[in-house]
Amino acid sequence: MYINITDKKEAANKGSSGKLVHYLEKENRTENRHQPEQWFNGQRSDIEAYEVRRSLDGNRAKLGSHEAKFFLINISPSQKELAHLKERYGEVGMKEQLKLFAEKVMDEYAKNFKRPGIESHRDLMWFAKVEDHRYYSHNDKEVKEGIKKRGDKKAGDQFHIQVIVSRKDITGRYKLSPMNSSRGRNAEHSMKMGQFDRVAFKQSGETLFDTEFSFDRGLEETLAYANVQKNGKLSQREQMGILMQTETGTERDRSFINDLAVGVSRGDFDNTAGLIEQIATGIGGLLSTLLEPVQPDIVPEQEPRKKKKRKDSGMQR
Repeated sequence: MYINITDKKEAANKGSSGKLVHYLEKENRTENRHQPEQWFNGQRSDIEAYEVRRSLDGNRAKLGSHEAKFFLINISPSQKELAHLKERYGEVGMKEQLKLFAEKVMDEYAKNFKRPGIESHRDLMWFAKVEDHRYYSHNDKEVKEGIKKRGDKKAGDQFHIQVIVSRKDITGRYKLSPMNSSRGRNAEHSMKMGQFDRVAFKQSGETLFDTEFSFDRGLEETLAYANVQKNGKLSQREQMGILMQTETGTERDRSFINDLAVGVSRGDFDNTAGLIEQIATGIGGLLSTLLEPVQPDIVPEQEPRKKKKRKDSGMQR
């Protein structure tokens, strides 16, 4: 499960949402459809593009010209996750389930601000759209190698959801920025601004998908694994390798592994050893091997080299 938040996509977010809304309407322009794919937001599923733009652009009171007016959230299930949904619900049912899933993801988005009055997706102004296809970009390996051209469609099921969420809440009273990661030297200021933990939000989406759809996710497919491989110390990567070999997949283990991922992504290495210890205790007594610290190679001390005396050349300095 790939969930990403950005404040830019084809157009900057400090002005009107019109360019972004137009960009996300591309499949309605290029695909031969009997019915255009319309927007939804938890209350309606028949929202027109002009309503999205008008609502977002009308909810920006007291935002300066330099401030973000909206953010884009990309919710992209993997091919394996999509195949799981398709097997359970069929292609039509899969799209409807993804829409319901998006509502729950936006519930998690709201809760992540930890701000009174912002409790669910109903407290936000947001609009989402299902897209059927993904396209190759100049960054893709296949394009760089000349196998595919930029703009070509990617094969297989590529359903994903794009969400535009307003910077202001549904009442227009509060500014809510997922780019504010303040966790609080000044707790009062953090609460006022609405602190947001992007890693925890991404992790909540993965956990939500597994719970809602009874998806059996392998450890190697988790955000935790990716974070440890990318950001963890050598000892943590080795420990994760041991976990993969002895994975039990219990809910308790998953919880600890998720916490580990968040800790590593924040660079909070001091607390991750305790988390790994709890994981190891739950998977069969590997504590003695799992927690052995990685020691640097010991280089024997060498006698200091004697300084060579310079020969007097007879020249005066």
